[in-house]
Amino acid sequence: MEEKDNQKRLLRIALITVFSVLLLDQCLKVWIKTHMYLGEEFNVAGNWFIIHFTENNGMAFGLELSGEFGKLFLSVFRILAAAAIGYYAYMLIKKKAGARLIVFISLIFAGAVGNIIDSVFYGMLFTDSNFRVAEFVPGDGYATFLHGKVVDMFYFPVLHGHFPSWFPFWASEEFIFFRPVFNIADSAITIGVICIILFQSHFLQEHQEPSVKPADDSGISESNVNNANA
Repeated sequence: MEEKDNQKRLLRIALITVFSVLLLDQCLKVWIKTHMYLGEEFNVAGNWFIIHFTENNGMAFGLELSGEFGKLFLSVFRILAAAAIGYYAYMLIKKKAGARLIVFISLIFAGAVGNIIDSVFYGMLFTDSNFRVAEFVPGDGYATFLHGKVVDMFYFPVLHGHFPSWFPFWASEEFIFFRPVFNIADSAITIGVICIILFQSHFLQEHQEPSVKPADDSGISESNVNNANA
């Protein structure tokens, strides 16, 4: 009974984490999509925190696979990867893993699903955002099933300048840190991955089995009994 209660608790933690991230991510994306045109931006905090509306047609940092097949392959790959992460989270819950690990895996899963929703459905639900604010038009959008674009908006150009003239490859070229524009789903994935890396030694200790069985209530361990019989 206690084991089932623990599994239910871990499942509840995972579901709350996933749905919280998805709710925040999708609400913000829909607001951006229906209130801003592509390339529009406004400053939140000075010149270092900007809401800048852009759409990502491919992978992280603007990378993409060319052509219709490339986009289709990427969308299907995202779905399969998210399914694998979800299954892994389910197995961790069954094995009663630590709550922190469940939260971190759930963050990664929620982030993956959040971007999948854009890729799968946004193309069918909204008009394009080029030089206009998109409209909600179910079934008559800018792209077909699995060919939508991911909405990004967080931009942090904290450092802005030019490389020195002696710098190899990028001499005198402009640099911006942090250049990529991202969303809540991306943030959830990044936080989950970083936390797993930082706490990996702790997770390994949690799953490490003791080499000697603990003593029972009488204070005699199994190893002591075996030695006595010998």
